[in-house]
This record gives sequence, C-alpha cells and structure tokens, in this order.
Amino acid sequence: MKQTLTEKLIASHIVSGEMKKGSPIQIHIDQTLTQDATGTMAYLQLEAMGIQQVQTEVSVSYVDHNTLQNGFENADDHIYLQTVANRYGVIFSKAGNGICHQVHLERFDVPGKTLLGSDSHTPTAGGMGMLAIGAGGLDVACAMAGRPFSLMMPEIVNVQLIGRLQHGVGAKDIILKVLQILGVKGGVGKVIEYSGEGILELSVPQRSTITNMGAELGATTSIFPSDIRTYEFLKKQGREEAYVELHADPQAHYDQVITIDLDQLEPMVALPHSPDHVCTVKEVKGLKVDQVAIGSCTNSSFTDLVTVANILKGKQIHPDVSLVISFGSKQVLRMLADCGALSDLIASGARILEATCGPCIGMGQSPKTDAVSLRTFNRNFYGRSGTMSANVYLVSPQTAAYSAICGYLQDACDCDYEEASMPERYTIDDSQLLQPDKDWSKEVVLGPNIKPFPVNVPLKNQLEGQVMIQVGDNITTDHIMPAGAKILPYRSNIEKISEFTYSQIDPEFANRCKQHHGGFIIAKENYGQGSSREHAALAPMHLGIKAVIAKSYARIHRQNLINSGILPCVFTKEEDYESISLYDHLCFKDLDKIAFGKPIVVENLTKQQTFLVEHGLDEKQIDIIKHGGLLNKIKSELTK
Repeated sequence: MKQTLTEKLIASHIVSGEMKKGSPIQIHIDQTLTQDATGTMAYLQLEAMGIQQVQTEVSVSYVDHNTLQNGFENADDHIYLQTVANRYGVIFSKAGNGICHQVHLERFDVPGKTLLGSDSHTPTAGGMGMLAIGAGGLDVACAMAGRPFSLMMPEIVNVQLIGRLQHGVGAKDIILKVLQILGVKGGVGKVIEYSGEGILELSVPQRSTITNMGAELGATTSIFPSDIRTYEFLKKQGREEAYVELHADPQAHYDQVITIDLDQLEPMVALPHSPDHVCTVKEVKGLKVDQVAIGSCTNSSFTDLVTVANILKGKQIHPDVSLVISFGSKQVLRMLADCGALSDLIASGARILEATCGPCIGMGQSPKTDAVSLRTFNRNFYGRSGTMSANVYLVSPQTAAYSAICGYLQDACDCDYEEASMPERYTIDDSQLLQPDKDWSKEVVLGPNIKPFPVNVPLKNQLEGQVMIQVGDNITTDHIMPAGAKILPYRSNIEKISEFTYSQIDPEFANRCKQHHGGFIIAKENYGQGSSREHAALAPMHLGIKAVIAKSYARIHRQNLINSGILPCVFTKEEDYESISLYDHLCFKDLDKIAFGKPIVVENLTKQQTFLVEHGLDEKQIDIIKHGGLLNKIKSELTK
C-alpha cells in the first residue's frame, strides 16, 4: 500500500492502536525537548514518577524564554533545571546558547526520528524530516520516562509547492498563504505534509520557518521530506552521518491537496490579532510603523539575518522606528559577527538583543501605546506583545527590514539587495550544551519560588458548581494564562501564577473562583489554541475549575485539561451555549458511568433545564480523568 511520509514515520514508531483516521494510537518517542517556561513543571513531574534516568535517545533542557533576570525567580529556575537535568541524564542548554527550536535544528534533529517538546512550535523540526509534536509538560515528562505518546491518527494534508520564490518573497510568505487558505482551525487533527518541485528551492532553515508556524494552523505537526537539502544542512553542521533519505511514495493518498505557485506568491502580512488574518502587503502598504522586531524561533537563522543585514547595509532605520533583533542561537550570532553582518545591523541603528525568545513571549520590548509593530514572529495574539493597545502584524524578515528603513509597511520586491545563501560551513561550538554526569550525589537545587506540582482529586460521581466565565471563539492560552515579564517568573509557582488567570479579559476571574470554590468554563470554537503551556490548565485546576464545555478544542490544550483532571466536554447542540449565563449553577450527573461514546447529562439548576454534552474521551483518557489527572494515574500504577 502506498504511504505518505507521515504514515511511514508513524508506522515505524507505533506502539499500539490502528492507523485509522481519528483512532487513538500510541507512538514511541526518540527525543524530547523542554524550555524553561514549561520545563520546571515537567521536571517536577518527572521527579514525582520515581525513575532513575531518562529513557530517550536524546533529551535536552533549554533556557530560552525566562532569561530576563529581574529578581531571583528566573535565576533560581535556571539552576534547578541545570541540576535536575544533570541528575536524570538530560543535556542542558544554558541561557544565551539559543532558542530551543533553532539549537535543536542545528545540533540534534535527525530525519525519521520522533520528537516531543513542551513547546507548541516543536514541529520546527519537521523541516528536517522529523515527526515533531508539541505537547504539555506532563506528556513530555512521560516520554522521558519511556512511556509512549498518545494521539489520534491524523488526517494528512498535502501542500504542493510549484515554481520558485521571487525576489522580496520569503518562506514566511508561504506559511502565511497556507494560513490564509486553512485558518487557525484548519489543521486541527491533521498533519501538513509538503511536497512538489518547489521544495527543492527551500533550505532547511526556510522549511523550518514553514513547519514552525504550522502550529498556528492547529496542526498536529508539519513535515518536509528529507532530501539533498537536508543532507547539505547536516553536512554543514558536521552531522552528515545523521542523514537518511525520506519521502512519500508516489501516488500516496492524501485527505486534502493544496497547490501553491511560488512564482505567483506575493509578500504577505497577518493583520491583528490572529495569524490567519492574512492579506498581501500591497493591500495595506503605506501603514506607518512604530516598531519592527526581527527574530524568534520562526525567523532568526543565519540566512534570515544575513538577508536582513544585506537590506540594511549602508542604510539607517527610519527615525520614527525602533528596530530590535533577537538571534536564534549563539552559533548564528557568532557567524554574523565573523562575517561582518552583525556590524551592518548595529550600524543601521538596530538594537541588539540576546539569542533568546525575548519579545515574542512578551519578555521585554513591549511597543508604545497604540503602536504598529511589525514582527517576524509566529503569533500576534491580542496583548501578547505586552502592550494591550498595540497592533501587531506578522511579516517576513525581508518585509520587516525594508519597512524599518521606509518607516511604513512596504514589501521588499523593489528593494535592491542580495538574498543570503547557505554558508560553506557552520561554526560549531557546543560548549554551552552541558552533558549530564547522572551523579545522584549532587544536590538538585530548589529555590523558594519553586512549589510542588499541584494534583487534582479523583473524579466524583457528580460535579456541581457555577459558571465562572463564558468566552467566545479562538480563546488562546495567552488569554487564559498570559505571558510577559511580570507573569512568566511565576511559572514554577502555580498558586501565585493562578492569580493572573484570564486577567487580560476578566480581571475578576481568579477572585470569583476563590469566592465560589471554582466551577466551570463555557466557551465556543477552538478553545485553547496557541501555546502548549499546561499552566493554562493547571492554574484553572488550582482555582477549582472542574470541567470546560466548549464547541471545539485545540489539540494540546484539550489533552492538558485531561492530564490535569479537568473534564473537557463539547456541546451537542449549538443553542445550548446561548442558554447558559454567568453564575448559572450546573450539575454533571452519573459520572461514575462515564464511558466511550456515551454523552453526559448536565442539569442547569438555575434555569431548570437539562442538556447533553459529549466528552470524546477514549478509554485511556477516561481512566486519566477518573484518577483526577495523569500524574495521579501514574502514581497509582507505581504503587501497585
């Protein structure tokens, strides 16, 4: 039988289940990655499992999000992550070494392997031909402990690229075009697989930009074949022994096929406040710009930033524009310094930041009031920049750099510059990747801000409570649990960070939950899209949220709710959402009889109405919910 590349990689890693679309399967995980914003919880969970060392081929802990040390909290997290990684056999990437996805692409990604990361942009590695999936920290901790990863067998969408990119158009414009076609819900339950003659024109860094932003489609992952371009990149990184050729069989069946003609593709822009609010730059060109931010895990490779330097060389940024640049890795920064491109960036008036996520996660560089900020990042959710009134637009590095010179939004098609080519060889320096000695006599250092992982209670036969909030479509994990320099330092302290839950759209939510001992969340479509942060489930759980009823969910957040012991349900009738109001007293009945495919009866005691909801849980997920969360289930198994 002819197989897609995705099917081949799943087949080579499947542990249980049937490769039938929509059916639950489990796959073996070869590699994991964590980052510091999600890592402390993941390693606290790993410690609670009682294993001696990680069971994966490679596991890496990165410090790349919470690097702004304004107080002791982040520095304490860093030393905890370093000491716990050393004990359990995890490689530790120090602050300043780079962003997890960029460094992993350079030094660890291997075609044909599986990667599970506690960051939603883990599919970046799909540019290398990996089956790379983002997940919550507890799922990643389980993978490090040697447990398989559970998911639904996805549908597979084929995006065929024909032609070649024209001057002024970048890989970012390709994924923005895909987002324009499919939208932020269009990839849910699907893998996006790229093919066609056009992919041979794309380097691994360009491909990784596209797979990185596949997360904004809601896709399980995105993937490119492993071919001559993959071999070139690995050889330049001194890792050619990792190469293996991988591609789909000719005439493999896909559930959907999309064709994009790169010859006809124009520079694109995502308008505020969603990555799929996309049009051509020409349609909004001339917009006055206040800030330009270039970098993040999406567009901070060596070739991206050399192209930017080529556009800026000998020119000055517009006096009304603030240009900030963050680098993907120390390797990128060193090579830019060695080739002179860094000097060109500095001479243009750009502000030089660390090799970290930085402004992408709201960690500094918030724009001014009512600003227009052009960013080469992957998300432009409301308030994510740290300035609630700012309007953030997502563009390619080419568009961003040229607009910084012009002072207004302008594509680079008419700009005279040279597109960067791949270097002869990348500079290799792994000194900031600390290899573990697995010495259990060394202390794991826990600072005072690091609190134990919170656990839920087993599911009761009946859940009662009031509606604590009612929200609309496309609620992101940024809405539920905001990021930024003020909040991120509390990622290791669920009790403290829970105070900020929903703070940007309902400042009274946390107090309301405390006053009424928790209750329920009511939502519309695509609830929990965006980041993999399990804090968006852990904090509500700490506040007493027992269940969520929505019209649909984003994949990672739904699983995070299950792992936290929060029951995720779906309305069976559209009108039932409209019948519910804030503070309505709901009662979920007969939960001792919860079973696969069987709806749950919910009684609205306030309105004296009854309606049905579906849970969509498979048998394994039902078992997790009954235990009150995945960690409770694991502890129960270890006790037995």
